Amino acid sequence: MNSSTTTMPADQGSASSNAVAVAVSQPSPPPLSRYESQKRRDWNTFGQYLKNQRPPVSLSHCNCNHVLDFLRYLDQFGKTKVHLHGCVFFGQPDPPAPCTCPLRQAWGSLDALIGRLRAAYEEHGGSPETNPFGNGAIRVYLREVKDCQAKARGIPYKKKKKRKISHQIKGHDDLIKKPNLN
Repeated sequence: MNSSTTTMPADQGSASSNAVAVAVSQPSPPPLSRYESQKRRDWNTFGQYLKNQRPPVSLSHCNCNHVLDFLRYLDQFGKTKVHLHGCVFFGQPDPPAPCTCPLRQAWGSLDALIGRLRAAYEEHGGSPETNPFGNGAIRVYLREVKDCQAKARGIPYKKKKKRKISHQIKGHDDLIKKPNLN
């Protein structure tokens, strides 16, 4: 008998081939969208952050202060230069030279993160009324970050206004009967 050849009883071979056939016939779930992948990753990161707290914090005991601490913790991984008030480049959108001001999380990134975590919280059974990511303190914090970064870069964030389109028809005023004041 050749040492590289192995023999298998007939019933074992058919059982393993049936298992393979069952595994192959079940459809795999569709791949997650980029948004869903980010949301899952963010949710797992936040959960790990809570577990690493001393003492660990369960999701049911999480409040807006934990969320604010998480946002401040993330600042150390930021890539956006935010000039301090004493910096010579404070208020300049494109400074001509490097400086020692800190790198922070960009406001837009934090805003998007909170949106994803807010949705994930409710998808994991949390009620909208108790959602710590929807708390007013989070909105205030985000507004302060936005304003601070806008001043530091010299670029104001302006709310986009919807343009009103006037639907004036040529000669429209002539068609409207003017009251006779005689």
